[in-house]
Amino acid sequence: MADHRPPVTQRLRLAIRLWVLSVRDMLASAGPVLLLAGGLLAAAYWWLDPQPPRTVTLATGPAGSAYAAFGQRYADALARDGIRVRLLATEGTAANLQALRDGEADVAFVRGGSDDLGADADAGLMSLGALFYEPVWLFYRPAALWPHGRKPTAAPASPPALTSLTQLRGLRVNIDQPGSGVPDLMRRLLDANGLTPQALQLSQQPADAAARALLAGRLDAIVLVTAPESPVVQRLLTEPGIALADLPQADALARRLPFLQTVTLPRGMVDLARDLPPHDIGLLAATTALLTSEDTHPALRQLFAQTAQQLHGGAGWFNRARDFPNTRTSELPVSPEGDRAINGTPPFWQRYLPFWASNLLERMWLVIGGLIVLLLPLSRVVPPLYTYRVRQRVFRWYARLREVELRMDDPEAPATELLDELDELDRVASQITVPLAHADELYALRNNIEKTRRRLLGGRAAADHPASAA
Repeated sequence: MADHRPPVTQRLRLAIRLWVLSVRDMLASAGPVLLLAGGLLAAAYWWLDPQPPRTVTLATGPAGSAYAAFGQRYADALARDGIRVRLLATEGTAANLQALRDGEADVAFVRGGSDDLGADADAGLMSLGALFYEPVWLFYRPAALWPHGRKPTAAPASPPALTSLTQLRGLRVNIDQPGSGVPDLMRRLLDANGLTPQALQLSQQPADAAARALLAGRLDAIVLVTAPESPVVQRLLTEPGIALADLPQADALARRLPFLQTVTLPRGMVDLARDLPPHDIGLLAATTALLTSEDTHPALRQLFAQTAQQLHGGAGWFNRARDFPNTRTSELPVSPEGDRAINGTPPFWQRYLPFWASNLLERMWLVIGGLIVLLLPLSRVVPPLYTYRVRQRVFRWYARLREVELRMDDPEAPATELLDELDELDRVASQITVPLAHADELYALRNNIEKTRRRLLGGRAAADHPASAA
């Protein structure tokens, strides 16, 4: 028995054509809804601006300082997320704060107690969290404490220790360079001890130059306010002939200046093998925070706060693990991004998605959720539109079939012409492709064409042979 089925290639082409037509009809039916959703999504993207700039400016501090070292670590960390950090070298914390006010920096390291932070809060500055302690390091040459700089003949073997700021009277003291914030801090400390700047021989040299002058004997003492990671601090802590002041009045000074706290440098912290320092040393310390402005993109604020968690979350000389970053010691209001990164739980998708995708999802999820709520009722019109498009492909030929039927009632209409039109309709109908779910409507059209043809042929035959019909 012969197999009259179409070849495999023909059936495959028919299946592909049916699939393409179905997809086209579905896209055309869902097109208005998708266009509306796409328009709303594009408008929300433009309004929310979820993706941050690729370049951000971080104000650090002088070259070789702890701020500069931390700034480079931030730059390396953010580079992994495709953000280039431009490091702005400054004189110190006061200059950093001014760079934020002037819009020259997006983020900056700023030490507590710097200028009027209350006014800065009104100007749109905010904190991303406190990062670390910056002790007030008072290094001095013990030999300079001898009266007139000379050891008395009947003096004990060891020189006197510096236990009060009043002992600095008349000495050559460097209080760091302008813009570092240290000169202002030192003036407050001197005032609390009843000293005026004129009572000392003050100079304002950079930290490196001041350390060299101290070692050379051109200075009697220098004041630094920086993290223990500072290379200058690391050098002076191990330098023979240089001592670090232990201030018994640190608690009293911290009460007078609330932005300061007392910290302890434990015995042996610098070098356990050499037992440096040989005893606990009480120090005053300010807290350094990472500040930003409200104009900085929220995604960048979030990324900096998350990076701070990684860089400053470990134990240090003056803190235990996870003491920093924190929001407890911030003098400025903490931004929502900083508070969420420090005190909240990050979304689970941040562990699996790259930064740009995670940020886009976090900032657009409300819009996406709203679109889903909006599209759920709108999506109900898609199936009727799809059905209408498919059926329209068949039903539009019923209009021509109806015209033929109306002309059949006219006795003068030539039968040959009507039959040609029916044949043309049947040829067109045989070439119509519809999904299998709507094939019955196509076969109904062809069946109605055939019925009309039979009725036409039967009616004209009866008109040609009336006697036979009787």
